[in-house]
Amino acid sequence: MGWSQRDGRTESGVRTEPEPVFLELDEDGRRRLLRTETLLVLALSLGASGVSALISFIGSLTKPGGLKDQAATLNGSYAPGRPWLDLAWQLFGIASALVPVLLVAHLLTREGAPGLRALGFDRTRPWWDLGRGALVAAGIGSAGLAFYLGARATGFNLTVVPEALPDVWWKFPVLILSALQNALVEEIIVLAYLLRRLGQLGWSPMAALLASSALRGSYHLYQGIGGFIGNMVMGVVFVLAYRRWGRVAPLFVAHALLDIVAFGGYALLAGKVGWLPTP
Repeated sequence: MGWSQRDGRTESGVRTEPEPVFLELDEDGRRRLLRTETLLVLALSLGASGVSALISFIGSLTKPGGLKDQAATLNGSYAPGRPWLDLAWQLFGIASALVPVLLVAHLLTREGAPGLRALGFDRTRPWWDLGRGALVAAGIGSAGLAFYLGARATGFNLTVVPEALPDVWWKFPVLILSALQNALVEEIIVLAYLLRRLGQLGWSPMAALLASSALRGSYHLYQGIGGFIGNMVMGVVFVLAYRRWGRVAPLFVAHALLDIVAFGGYALLAGKVGWLPTP
């Protein structure tokens, strides 16, 4: 029996499963497919966040008063005065934000790759990943804090409020989960996945580095110009480290540690030390 139609119906009239159309694509067709896929993944995740951050930044610029007199809250309450409802919204927000990561894992599997393991996200080298990640976090964390304080003092940044959650039992667990979610989404999509796809699309290493770093900076623009520049520089460092190590896991560790310290440190120190800006 031979195929008479592409919908999977044989000459005998028996319907069977057709071959996937993308297997029949030529090189140009595969590139178009990958380009569309990449744009859709970004539109569902951090590309959309970049547009949102730009709109937020324009609003801050056009608001009376300087940027440093305005605040950008990262983890706020969804239902003030109703802790259980607030917790439900917090967990829902964290879980739904991870859907694009699951989509990337699915797309990599369809490509024939072993899911996120193709990006170096696995448990094959846990202590190596933890050690490298801790070193990167220590270096970037100290430099990043100094840069933020300087950018805010010169009026290029809003006052960043890492957390404004109520003092309830789930506060610190939710902050840790939020940090892990941020690290997973950003490093899987903006670092490892995007670099893989841009390489498959024929982008040069320098162009891919600039694209990934600029995207990372763009969705932090709501914090101000300092947030954009600081995170773009961080993006360059992460791209270089990822290319050297061939694994995204240590960069996930580094990002998670940075956010855990930022969120938890602010919760513990805000209003108690003079050098930490508060609204």
